[in-house]
Amino acid sequence: MKEKAAGLAVVSNKTFEASTAVNLHHYDISSALQTTLEFNELIGIFCNKIQHTIPHNGVEYYNEEFDLAFKRGVMARHSCSYALKVEEQQLGELKLTRSNRFSKEELKMLESLLCCLIYPLRNATLFQQALKMAFTDPLTKANNRTAFNDTLLREIKRAHRGGQHLSLIFVDVDNFKSINDDYGHGCGDLALASLAAWLKDSVRGSDAVFRYGGEEFVILLGDTDIDGATLIAERIRADIESHTIAYGMDVLNLTASLGIATLKGSDSADSLIKRADAAMYEAKRQGRNRVEISY
Repeated sequence: MKEKAAGLAVVSNKTFEASTAVNLHHYDISSALQTTLEFNELIGIFCNKIQHTIPHNGVEYYNEEFDLAFKRGVMARHSCSYALKVEEQQLGELKLTRSNRFSKEELKMLESLLCCLIYPLRNATLFQQALKMAFTDPLTKANNRTAFNDTLLREIKRAHRGGQHLSLIFVDVDNFKSINDDYGHGCGDLALASLAAWLKDSVRGSDAVFRYGGEEFVILLGDTDIDGATLIAERIRADIESHTIAYGMDVLNLTASLGIATLKGSDSADSLIKRADAAMYEAKRQGRNRVEISY
C-alpha cells in the first residue's frame, strides 16, 4: 500500500536565520514602543531602533489632526514617505531622508517594520483624542475651563522663568440674555459657536481661546505686553461687530465687551483673572462694545 507523503517545508539555514533576526527585531521595536503614548517619543524610539538596519540622516512626522510637526536630524536629498493609517483612521505621515537612495531591500524591510509602529500610533491617537475631548467645550469647540486653568498655571510659570509678558483678554457677549429670550436657546447656541469661530480667526496661531463659562470667553496671549494685547483686543472687538448671524428669517448683530490684564510680578493666577474680569465688567458699565484695561 502506497503511503501518502507528509507535507514538509524545507527551510535553509540562511533563510531561517534571517527570519529569526527579523522576528526578534520586530519584537524589540514593538516592546520599546509600548512605553509611551506621545507621538514624538514614538517616532523617536522607532527611528532609533531602525537606524542600524535602515540608516537615515533625518526624519519628519506630520499629524494634521493634532497639528503636529516633528523633525529630527538633517534633511537630505533622497527620501521615502509613508502615509500611515489603520482601519481608515489616519495616523500621520512619516518621511525618512538621507544623502543616498534607499534600496528596494531597505524599503521592503522598512515597510515590514512599520507594522510595529502602526498600532502604538493608533493607541496614541485614541489617547490624545480622549484628552482633546476632555479639554474641549462641546458646543463651541473652544478649549474649556479645565484646559484654561491648567494652561494658565503653566504659562505663568514659563513667563516668570523666562522674564516674558503674559496677557489675558476676557470677552463677554453684550445683551446675551435678550438673544435667548427673543429668539430661543438655539439661537443663543449658534451665537456662541459663531463667536468662538470668529475669535479663533482673529487671534494669532500661538494664542489660545477658551470658553470660560456661559457667554464669557478668555484669550491667553503668550509673550504679549499690554500694548500688544490692546491692539489684538481692539481688532477682536471690531471683527465681532462686523459679523452678522442669520437665524431663520432674522439677521443678528453681536457686540462684545473686552477686558485686558497683563501679568505683574506679584500676580497669581487668581489675581490675574480677577483683574481681567473686572476690566471686562468696567467695559460693560462704560456702555458695552468697548475695551478696558487693568493697569
